[in-house]
Amino acid sequence: MEVNQLDDVIQRWRTTREKDLKAEDHELFLNIGRTCIAQGDSAQLLDFITEEKNQGIVRSMGSGLLGTLIKEVVRKERDPQHCDAVITHLIQICNADELLDILLKEIDDTDPDAVADTIILLMQHIQPVLSRLGDSKVPALGLALRSLQRQIAMLPVPYSRKQEQEDKLGLCRCCTALLTFVQPFVQEVKSHDAKGPETTGYEEGLRTVLLNFCMESLRGPLLEAQLEREADSTQNSPLRNFATEIMSILLVIQPLPKLLFYYPLKGREDSGITKQDQAHPTESRACLAYLLFVQLIAMEVFPAVFSPVFVLQCNMEYINILLSRKDESWILKGLVLLTIMIDCPIQHLRVKALVVFQLFIEKLNGEAKHKFFRCIMKTSQHAGVHSVILKNIKNQVEHSSKLEHSDGWFERTLLISLLKDTVSLPQGPETDLLHGMDRVMESLNLLRYLLIKERKHAAIWTDLCKIAESYIKTLRVCLSMSKSYYGTELKRLQEEKRIKAREFKETYGEKSMRPMMVKNEKLGGMSPEAQDKVLQCAIVTYDLMESLVVRIEEIIEERV
Repeated sequence: MEVNQLDDVIQRWRTTREKDLKAEDHELFLNIGRTCIAQGDSAQLLDFITEEKNQGIVRSMGSGLLGTLIKEVVRKERDPQHCDAVITHLIQICNADELLDILLKEIDDTDPDAVADTIILLMQHIQPVLSRLGDSKVPALGLALRSLQRQIAMLPVPYSRKQEQEDKLGLCRCCTALLTFVQPFVQEVKSHDAKGPETTGYEEGLRTVLLNFCMESLRGPLLEAQLEREADSTQNSPLRNFATEIMSILLVIQPLPKLLFYYPLKGREDSGITKQDQAHPTESRACLAYLLFVQLIAMEVFPAVFSPVFVLQCNMEYINILLSRKDESWILKGLVLLTIMIDCPIQHLRVKALVVFQLFIEKLNGEAKHKFFRCIMKTSQHAGVHSVILKNIKNQVEHSSKLEHSDGWFERTLLISLLKDTVSLPQGPETDLLHGMDRVMESLNLLRYLLIKERKHAAIWTDLCKIAESYIKTLRVCLSMSKSYYGTELKRLQEEKRIKAREFKETYGEKSMRPMMVKNEKLGGMSPEAQDKVLQCAIVTYDLMESLVVRIEEIIEERV
């Protein structure tokens, strides 16, 4: 089209009422705009779009350019500055309902090779559109979040910390952008709460939409993600940050016990929320239980009034769900959640969980037991759980030896590979032997049993001796350091008791003692009698360990 003809068309559009513009006008406008974009004339398009005389034209027909503009920005072939400015202007003046429909369509039509870039760009522009929708904002927000999460679910979840840091496909960036996207709506809920307990249908609907978003996030990607905090890092990973923020949003929306133990939040019929939104999968609540009880995210605000038995019963449902899947990330979360129930300060709950734990082990076949034992020893930090696993290894070896046709998982090479992963001192010479007493004693008993049992089998004897000698070498260093330390402390305590006995009649005071940690408790906070008992028990324990070490060395020497 010639320049003078284009000027005539534009002049006609300016003088025509918006409602009188025809389909041919819309088509011509879009063709002209798309041509400008394709030829790199986005600066010229921006001038036209922002010119005051053209606002009626832009308001009526401009939204149709959004899709082309978004694709141009995502392609990154040219400087996106002018296209971004055009999009921002269109978002401000075009019809909000039309804009939302177009933006949601763009989400659904996202190029599989550019999911992250497209989604992050669209979120920046959907948010201001939603703010213009008034009463229809809540259902529109629900539609937008469902569409966004549906696309994000197509991105693979990083399997390792390295993959998470590289974030090649952009899942972590999308999760961070999602949090930014929902924050204004979370703040809106907080503002409503600050005004008082009364709620309207709009507020209930907003809570429900945000709850659905959080529960879907728990199911994916968080259920598949590696969420453990790294001991040597001061910063959380992006996905752990995402998990922490999701838990924070849930705390604003609804008490965690209600989500875990009772019925999920229901939306009112007039809130625009579908029945599908009201049903929160058990998998989502299982991930919530994992984050709360294993990763301790938001544990500081979880009420302590619930019966331990009740908590165990509820968690067993989630443990069952997690262990029923073949996905490694699900199974690992289920296993750790199960071991946390065992690693519990409340004795009767710990005993009940231990019974369930043993019943679960007995349901596994040889291969599953082998993998399970290896996995638990790597993921659990509890010496009591380690001792249970080591005892089960001994039982499985004994059971296999009595079978005519064993599956071989606890014999020869497979047994040696398992022992290399399980019979060890986690922190080497720095291992706290008193805290890890259960694991150490069970490891020594297992080695003694195997050395006696296998002394006539040359095929396994050499490897078994190497494992035992390596373990004992490190253990002797630990024992030497620990016995020296505790012996010194015991002598100091006894000397202080003698001094206090002499001074008691005059001062009636107690001399302060240097604090020492035993299983996370300071000795300085105990009475002298309690300190003496702890120190004596520690030394007896080390003597018992040393006697087992000597016996193992004798068995090896006898065989040689």
